[in-house]
Amino acid sequence: MSVDQIAAVPVASAAAILLTAYFIRGITGFGSGLIAVPLLALLLPLKFVVPVILLLDFTASMVMGGFNLKRVQWGEIGVLIPLGIAGVVIGTSLLVRLPAAPMLAALAVFVLIFAVRSLFNIRGDKPISRGWAVPAALTGGTVGALFGTGGPPYVIYLTHRIHDKGALRATFSALFFSDGLARIVSFLVAGLLMSAKVWVAYLVALPLMLGALYLGGRVHVGLSHAQMTRLVGVLLLGSSGSLLVKALHT
Repeated sequence: MSVDQIAAVPVASAAAILLTAYFIRGITGFGSGLIAVPLLALLLPLKFVVPVILLLDFTASMVMGGFNLKRVQWGEIGVLIPLGIAGVVIGTSLLVRLPAAPMLAALAVFVLIFAVRSLFNIRGDKPISRGWAVPAALTGGTVGALFGTGGPPYVIYLTHRIHDKGALRATFSALFFSDGLARIVSFLVAGLLMSAKVWVAYLVALPLMLGALYLGGRVHVGLSHAQMTRLVGVLLLGSSGSLLVKALHT
């Protein structure tokens, strides 16, 4: 990506997207990548956006912390991490090799699925077998590396496996830290983090991300969890439609 391409991006729009994504993460504890990546992909190449958001999300995970090692369900983590790493390798390979149009179309469909899930507040707590760890981890790792938004498959699986909220939160945190670390290593090997422009963008965006996290953690927005979920769904629905339009014209 050339310097001219970066200069042509509406800086205010990119900043607003980051502030929104990490403000919501400051409130809910998740969702920054799912919001930031599809919206930023309307402005910048996906192969640039995903590594930058990976670095920001990994930093946010370290800043927020909050997992108690004693409450982590290591039995679940032990099943998910190896399969997730395999998915990360697959996703990184696809990110490096695939052309832009099919990747944008696939991202649009992925985001649409979770937009509908958020809009209608589709949830479930029925227990499922550990066999579902295979598709959940492979999908989470692959999609995480490819689009920087691999959390939802893990979230869906673990919420059907762990019903104690404290243990669930601790397990999420440990898993996302491990997943992020695996993606960083994979991206370094693939050369996706070797660009100076990626690190410059990360450093420029870092104060925005930290400020938005702080505000999200402190500001009471007057919305219930269900209302916030539906608001995120509306945002995702709009970004999905825009991505499909962009994919068709790429």
